[in-house]
Amino acid sequence: MRKFTKTFSVGAFALALTLAGCSASGNTASSGTAGTGSASGTRIVTAASISEDTHYDADDLTWDAAKEVAVTLKGGASTAAANAAGVRVDGDTVTITAAGTYRLSGSLSDGRVVIAAGEEDVVRVVLDGVSLTSSTGSPFIVQSANEAIVFLEEGSSNSIKDAATYTDQGTDAPNAALYSMADLTLAGTGSLDVNGQYNDGIVSKDGLVLAAGNVTVNAADDGIRGKDHAVLLDGTYSVTAGGDGFTSDNDTDDGRGWLLVNGGKLTVNAGDDGVKAQNQLAIANGSVTVAESSEGLESQHIAISGGAVAVTASDDGVNASGGASTATQGGGMGGGPGGGETVGDYSVDISGGSLTINSAGDGLDSNGNASISGGTVVVNGPESNGNGALDVNGELAVSGGTVAAAGSAGMVVTPGTSSTQSGVQVTFTSTQPAGTTVQLAGADGKLVATFVTTKASASLVFSSPAIEAGKQYTVFTGGTAKVGSGLGEGSLDGASELGTVTAGEYTQGHGPGGR
Repeated sequence: MRKFTKTFSVGAFALALTLAGCSASGNTASSGTAGTGSASGTRIVTAASISEDTHYDADDLTWDAAKEVAVTLKGGASTAAANAAGVRVDGDTVTITAAGTYRLSGSLSDGRVVIAAGEEDVVRVVLDGVSLTSSTGSPFIVQSANEAIVFLEEGSSNSIKDAATYTDQGTDAPNAALYSMADLTLAGTGSLDVNGQYNDGIVSKDGLVLAAGNVTVNAADDGIRGKDHAVLLDGTYSVTAGGDGFTSDNDTDDGRGWLLVNGGKLTVNAGDDGVKAQNQLAIANGSVTVAESSEGLESQHIAISGGAVAVTASDDGVNASGGASTATQGGGMGGGPGGGETVGDYSVDISGGSLTINSAGDGLDSNGNASISGGTVVVNGPESNGNGALDVNGELAVSGGTVAAAGSAGMVVTPGTSSTQSGVQVTFTSTQPAGTTVQLAGADGKLVATFVTTKASASLVFSSPAIEAGKQYTVFTGGTAKVGSGLGEGSLDGASELGTVTAGEYTQGHGPGGR
């Protein structure tokens, strides 16, 4: 019996996203406690609102090797083992019609593998040195099944490449190199290279779980796309896409269209959005690097509770927008949306991990509210005054963590009146060039912050547990820093004093927490 087991569930808890410790890179893995929950009606994305279970369970990666069906792919001469009642070969089309585990090897230079099983069938396809190419459409299609599992055999190299133009371009026709109408799971420790020349790379029209694998995706449009949910648990995924990088796009069913990263390593270069969900986007563990994008992370609700996230965007870095929102008109000072900004049902919540943003547009942007209660947030925001390092239509509540947001001075947003952790606002008399070391020291001369700008900056908003409300802090430029950019350790040797700021006193034109 070959066993490769893991359980996964997302449970709803009061203040934190609680996830099973999942690892799908070997033949054994830890298991978590199963559970289900319901989405928070108030959309508090400290993660009680991310509560849908996936289709993935411990049985997915457990099978009896003796019952595997061997299928050899070869142009004009594909064959299946004698026990292959669930396999039909018709020229260079190999169709799997029944539940079971099928081990594929070999290549088709112009063919396809089709899964057309029953609605209750779980079909497991082990790719063990497979090369699939089609000149007419998608070379790997899941037409029907309860769930399809693509398992990448350890040590194997596999590739899937579709046609640049599809013969069938109907509304419901496949449009991705690896295309599934059923729930889809990718696992195993082998490698897979996916080339979506026509449109998308990997698509599930139901749920999608990336449990493991070393996968590279190049796509003309979207790289990896799930519908009801898209989840990364483990593995290394590198995506280059003309459209969105990694996305979940169900915009019709309430509570669907959510995305979760709870492990693994994701790297995205995208022509549009890097990581995007229609409803809710959560990062709880792992590494997410959006090296190129229009907008880095985008969803109606965004929650970061762990992991390491780095985003580079030509527009907004992190953007809570889209989805279905009921908006209210705000106004006034004290953390609300100054100037009557519209406050919608949008949120950004950061409670742990690290988030680094480099954006030409707004850095951290919420069309509703935002909260920071833990972790480290570094924003290298816009140089133009038409955008801000922080842009929150409603309340920006800071109760913990460390925040350093540098950028232009035209649209500065600072912690709102509900914040329990204080901060300082520094507006420079002249724009500081990239690579400037900015340091803050208390009245006792001890450093409380060292920050190195990534690009030209006219302002800096800083908050950390070391900042005490009402206390004065001296601002310096220069000195030494042990980091090339962002936050780190430093010293005031050779630094120049610029002046003082008082914690909790903010002087922007639109009021704390608003634009």
